Amino acid sequence: MYRFAVALGLSVGLLPAQGLRAQDVVPQQRVSFYFAAHQDDWQLFMNPSAFADVSDPKTKTVFIHVTAGDAGWGIGRAGRKHPYYLARENGAEVAIRFMADSDNQPADKVVSRMEFNGHQIRRIGYRSTGTYFLRLPDGHPSGSGYAETRYQSLERLANGRISAYAAVDGSTTYHGWVDLVSTLRAIVDYERGPAPSVQLNVAELNANINPGDHSDHRMTAKAALEAAKDLACARRVYYVEYASARLPENLPPQQREMESSVLAVTAAGILALDHASVWNPYLRSYLGRHYFRLEEGTGDCQAPPSGAPHTVSGSQISRPGNR
Repeated sequence: MYRFAVALGLSVGLLPAQGLRAQDVVPQQRVSFYFAAHQDDWQLFMNPSAFADVSDPKTKTVFIHVTAGDAGWGIGRAGRKHPYYLARENGAEVAIRFMADSDNQPADKVVSRMEFNGHQIRRIGYRSTGTYFLRLPDGHPSGSGYAETRYQSLERLANGRISAYAAVDGSTTYHGWVDLVSTLRAIVDYERGPAPSVQLNVAELNANINPGDHSDHRMTAKAALEAAKDLACARRVYYVEYASARLPENLPPQQREMESSVLAVTAAGILALDHASVWNPYLRSYLGRHYFRLEEGTGDCQAPPSGAPHTVSGSQISRPGNR
């Protein structure tokens, strides 16, 4: 099975990280979207590509975290000082600032609650990055959901088994799969603006290439791809996720250090809000491995129709560390 996985990776054109150097493929005015189900997914499976994008002055990088990553706790604290989902968000936010601040002094961040397609979503702007947290309940690896959050999940929404899907913080409710997909498209159009080059980074949906992946990973990719289905200009990058742990390490030392450092900073951000570190043997088993395949887009992207979302609660400018 191990040899088959390696051979399969080569046969479908999976590439090592050095094949996706931002400086090789980034024209001016480029926007790269990272769609993550949970707040540590892009660090584990889409890095150091994310680091390269954030570090590139020609690229705007947007991180869209679809679920709260709450592991069934909802807004619960599990006996800690802060809710688990906020600790995970803090880990992702600190990691993004760490990448953006390479060889720089800390800057101000802009925190706002914006409305897209009738839904209020938390956005954090920092340097050339935009970060979104939709805060939908974690759907369990199987897609069945958790009893504590009323068995809500992306998979059950996509399959029509539930008709409504409420954010854990009560900020909004999505009424059907199309509602969620349309909201993601509204975010994509807002962030890409008139940029002629767009890249979509998602989990690999081909189960032969990426077997045994988390339901939330697969459904987040499905939603993202449906949201951008008519965006033929966009380059699509599909990442091997859980299955990558069974593939050989393929990152050169410098890129492995970049990947490892971002996960370590994520762990520190979670620890800062009194929850267990993700710097553990299981998650570290993904380090040094970075497999993906590419689908090139066609032509330059055209600016989306006018009509920007509005800020609901106002923008708050603050120094990093202030929520």
